[in-house]
Amino acid sequence: MGVLDIVPAGVLTGDNVRKLFNYAKEHKFAIPAINVTSSSTANAVLEAARDIKAPIILQVSQGGSAFFAGKGLANDKQQASILGAVAAAHHIRTVAKAYGVPVVLHSDHCAEKLLPWFDGMLDADEAYFKEHQEPLFSSHMLDLSEEPKEQNIATCAKYFKRMAPLGLWLEMEIGITGGEEDGVDNTGVDNAALYTQPEDVYEVYRALNPISPNFSIAAAFGNVHGVYKPGNVKLQPQLLGKHQSYTSQKLGSEPPQPLYLVFHGGSGSTKEEIQTAVENGVVKMNVDTDTQFTYLTGIRDYILKKKDYLLSQVGNPEGPDKPNKKYYDPRVWIREGEKTMAARVKEACRDLGNVDRL
Repeated sequence: MGVLDIVPAGVLTGDNVRKLFNYAKEHKFAIPAINVTSSSTANAVLEAARDIKAPIILQVSQGGSAFFAGKGLANDKQQASILGAVAAAHHIRTVAKAYGVPVVLHSDHCAEKLLPWFDGMLDADEAYFKEHQEPLFSSHMLDLSEEPKEQNIATCAKYFKRMAPLGLWLEMEIGITGGEEDGVDNTGVDNAALYTQPEDVYEVYRALNPISPNFSIAAAFGNVHGVYKPGNVKLQPQLLGKHQSYTSQKLGSEPPQPLYLVFHGGSGSTKEEIQTAVENGVVKMNVDTDTQFTYLTGIRDYILKKKDYLLSQVGNPEGPDKPNKKYYDPRVWIREGEKTMAARVKEACRDLGNVDRL
């Protein structure tokens, strides 16, 4: 039995998201969540998932959403980020089913200062729900890890009460992911904050599970955004197993891995670290830094190879009157970026065991 025997192709919502993550936990694999900033990057991710026969998660960040709408738009009240996230969601919904794979449509880190963006997306979810009986997105992430723990959990619970009736999944973060991404700089945080304690994870579970079982926790185990030299980042994915066993013991008769866990800062991690995380109940791993770079490499290599055909509209090594349109047409060089990005998405799927799962 494959994934498509339990959930449909296209964007998933409600209990279908939980069914997908349950299947992943049961079969010991996880699904990469790839940040997309344009229809081109979104299509590259969907193409990779189709080719490798795998479910996939596409996510938009606050900055990526603004880029999707257009950098020329004002964003002083998060209006461009809201518009771009909604535009990205509609594009992905329009094409996802044609690729024949289940898709989780997600919004990435939302810090407290970005809550107006979150509110705008929820408004769009509620409007879509009134017409289609499901939300526009599959899930959203609240990242209030920089706030006091009590405030973090209470705010997540407040929003989750609004989200749950729509069938939205909530991802929250407890403990801080280091490094810098999308304008959020945690490079100077205390090292101890990079490792979440089991008691804190259980406190999150106790607050959210009575509202709905459809939530996941990004518990920090030394995670850092970006790519660093080996040895500079001390990941301890075995700690995730302690979170699972602590919560399971507190619940008594519950399964040994009651938590849906998320791996942030996945770019540059070793295959052994990834495997240990999956064995301990990680169902989602964020990948952004690596796919950003590989999108560039296809375009970069094409431009370097075809440089003499890209210096003018007319005239190249084949003759002074030879036209160059077929070389500088954006559909040509952007496509090269899509190819290399798709290859990296496939690699992420293989690392997580997410191959031939349909």
